[in-house]
Amino acid sequence: MRGNSLETGHGIKRARMNSPTKLNLTESGAAVRVKVLFPLPLFKAYDYLAPSGGVPSPGSFVVAPFGPREIIGVVWPEPADQGVPAEKLKAISETVDAPPLAPDVLDFLAWSARYTMFPPGSVLRMCMRSGDAIAAPKAQTGYVTTGAALTRLTPQRQKVLDAAGGAPATAAELAAAAGVSDGVVRGLEKSGALRAVKIDPDPPFKSPNLEAAGPALSEDQAFAAERLKAPVIERRHQTVLLDGVTGSGKTEVYLDAVAAALKQDQDAQALILLPEIALTAPFLERVEARFNAPPAPWHSDMTAAARRRTWRRVAEGQARLVVGARSALFLPYQNLKLIVVDEEHDSAYKQEDGVIYHARDLAVARGARAGFPVILASATPSLETVVNVDEGRYSAVGLAARFADAVLPDIKLTDMRQDGPEAGAWLSPALIVEVNANLSAGEQSLLFLNRRGYAPLTLCRRCGHKMTAPDSDTMLVEHRFENRLVCHHTGFSMPKPDACPNCKAVGSLAPCGPGVERVAEEAASRWPDAAIGVLSSDAAPGPRAVRELLAAMHAGEIDILIATQIAAKGHHFPSLTLVGVVDADLGLAGGDLRAAERTYQLLAQVTGRAGRSEKAGRALLQTYQPEAAVFQALASGDRDAFLAAEATSRKMAGFPPYGRLAAVLLRGRNEMALHEAAKAMRAAAPIGDGVEVLGPARAPIYRLRGEARMRFLVKARRDVNLQAYLDDWLPRVKMHGSVRRVVDIDPYSFL
Repeated sequence: MRGNSLETGHGIKRARMNSPTKLNLTESGAAVRVKVLFPLPLFKAYDYLAPSGGVPSPGSFVVAPFGPREIIGVVWPEPADQGVPAEKLKAISETVDAPPLAPDVLDFLAWSARYTMFPPGSVLRMCMRSGDAIAAPKAQTGYVTTGAALTRLTPQRQKVLDAAGGAPATAAELAAAAGVSDGVVRGLEKSGALRAVKIDPDPPFKSPNLEAAGPALSEDQAFAAERLKAPVIERRHQTVLLDGVTGSGKTEVYLDAVAAALKQDQDAQALILLPEIALTAPFLERVEARFNAPPAPWHSDMTAAARRRTWRRVAEGQARLVVGARSALFLPYQNLKLIVVDEEHDSAYKQEDGVIYHARDLAVARGARAGFPVILASATPSLETVVNVDEGRYSAVGLAARFADAVLPDIKLTDMRQDGPEAGAWLSPALIVEVNANLSAGEQSLLFLNRRGYAPLTLCRRCGHKMTAPDSDTMLVEHRFENRLVCHHTGFSMPKPDACPNCKAVGSLAPCGPGVERVAEEAASRWPDAAIGVLSSDAAPGPRAVRELLAAMHAGEIDILIATQIAAKGHHFPSLTLVGVVDADLGLAGGDLRAAERTYQLLAQVTGRAGRSEKAGRALLQTYQPEAAVFQALASGDRDAFLAAEATSRKMAGFPPYGRLAAVLLRGRNEMALHEAAKAMRAAAPIGDGVEVLGPARAPIYRLRGEARMRFLVKARRDVNLQAYLDDWLPRVKMHGSVRRVVDIDPYSFL
C-alpha cells in the first residue's frame, strides 16, 4: 500500500479513513462479528468486527484489512466464530455504497464453488471481475444548448450546436461529432450558448417495450411459445428444451417467453446466453427491434467502461434484459426470473481457464435453486439434455419445420476413396460441379473447413522435423497470408523460416494438410472471377471484422465463402444454397467421447445455413468413411436414430450422461516432482464403490508453455457423489510447490 490510498485488489482506490474505526456493539457490549469473503483464491471467509452505524447485511460490499493491504470483499452469509477472542479480530474499515449481492446470488456462488471444487473466493471474483464497477464513478460534465443568441456564429460553432441538440454530451463527444476542437465547445459555454450539466457516465438502459408486438408466429411457433410461457406465468422452476430445426424461428418463440417474464414483475430481469461473441452484435439488433430498446450486453470484446455500465445497472436492477456470453451468468442480478441458453449444445459454454465450469449446467442449477424457469434452445441438442428429457427431468417442445415454408437442405455424401480430388487439391470433382452450378445460377456457396490457417502441420521434407511451439508439443500452423507459423494453443507466432532449424536445409519446410487459407487459394485458382471471402478468427480478427464480412455475405457481395465454425450457427444468408464440407472426418479424430456427437451437431448446424429462404438448399460432405453412423444420420435426416445409438454406446461404457467423470490435471516445470506427485496420488486414491481412477498418464499434449502435464480420469456411477470422493482423495497428498493441481468436473477437453 502506498501513500494514503486504499487498494482494493480490483483497481478501485478509496481514501483511507483517518480516524479509528468505531465498532458496532451488542446490548451486552460485545462487538458484532461478521464473515467476509474476498475475491481471491480462498476456500473460506474470515471473521471481522462490524463497524458502528449498522451491521452490514450478507451480500454487502465492505472494505477490510487483509494482510498488508485493504480489499473490497463481501459479507458472507455464514455465522461468525464466537470462540475467537475479539482482540484478535480486525475491524471492517467501511461499507461500500453499492447494492448488496442478492441472497440467491450468494447461494449460487456458494453452490458453484462446491460443485466445481474451486475456492469460493475465486468464484466470487467472477462476480466482482469488472474492476471499478462496484463504486459509482464520478459524474461527468456534459453540455446542452440554452437557445441564447450569438453575436458571432461560425460554421464550426453551428456544427457543435447542431450536435448538442439532443441528450447532454461531453465536450469530447460534441467536438468529435462536429469535427472541431474542444476549444470551440468551451467557447460556446463561455458565450452562454451551451450550459454545463452533470451526467452519469453509465447512462441507464432504456426499458424494453413489453407491449410492442413481435413478428407474427406460425401455429407451431405459437403453440411452442405457450408451452415456454407456462412455467413463467406459474412462477415455478422447469427446464424446457426448445428443440427446433435450423431456420424454424426458435428465437422469436423464446423472446415471447422473455416478454412474459418481464411483464409479470416490473423488477424482473432475464438473461439470454449466447455461445459466441460473433453472434452477439446481430442478435442485439434483433432483440432491440423486438422490444424497441437495446438489451444490456456482456462479453469480452466490450470496453471496460461498457462492462462497468452493464455491471452497475444489473446490480441496481435497472438492466432488465441481458444478452451475453457464458460469464454473464455471474453478474449480480437483483431479481433474475428467466434464463435462456441459446445453442445449448455448444462446447463454447465450457470454461476451460480459471474456474472451470459449464455455463449450461450452472444455468440450470441457478434456475432450480432460485425457483425460476430455464429454456434450452437448439437444433441439435446435447445428448445430456436429450436424456434428461427422456427421463422426465426436463420437458420439451419441438419445431419440426422451417419457418415460412422453407425446407431443410438435401445432404449428400461424397466418398473420397472413390471420387477424390486431384493431386495437391482438396475439392472433389462432385463438389466442383456443384459450385460451378451455383455460380452459373448467381447463388452463393459456403465451403466449410473447421481448421484455421493454411496448413495444420509444417515439416521438413529432408529430415522430417516437425515445427512446434517453444517449450510445447503443439504443432505450428502455417498462415500463408501473413507468412507466419502460429500455435493455436499458446498464441506463439513467428515468421516462417527460410531453412529447417534442425538440418538447416533451405526451402525444405512444407505445409501438410489443408486449412481455410489453402482451400481459399485453390478456390481462387479454380474460380478467378468469383468474389471469395475467408471467415475465421485469424482471417477476420475481431468481432467488427467478422460482422463486416457477414454483412457482405448477407448482401450477396460474396460468391464463395470459405469458413470455419464461426459461420456454422446463428446466421441467415438469403442467397446461400450450397454448403460443401471439405473434411467431414476432421472432428472424429482424437478419442474424445463426444467426438461423433460434436461432429453431428457442427455439420447439422453448418449445412443448415443453406436454403433458409425461398430457394432450396443442398449440402455435400466429403468423407473417407461415409459408412460412419454420424454421416448416415446426416444424409438420412434421422437424428433420433443417431442419438439412440450414441446413448447405447455411452450407457454400455458408463460415460456421461449415464455416468460421471472428473479430470485431475497435474502440471509443473519440475518433471521429477510432477511424476512423484502423480505416483503419490495414485497410491493414495481411496477404493470407492462405483468409482474407478484411471491414470496417471501423460496428457496428449504433454508439454505446454514449458510445463509438463499428467492426467487422472475419475469415472463413477451416476449415483456417486463425485465431489465427496475427490474431497476425500485430494487432501491426502500435499503437492510439491512446483506442481499445480486442477480439477475439472465433467471434462470436455482431454488434451
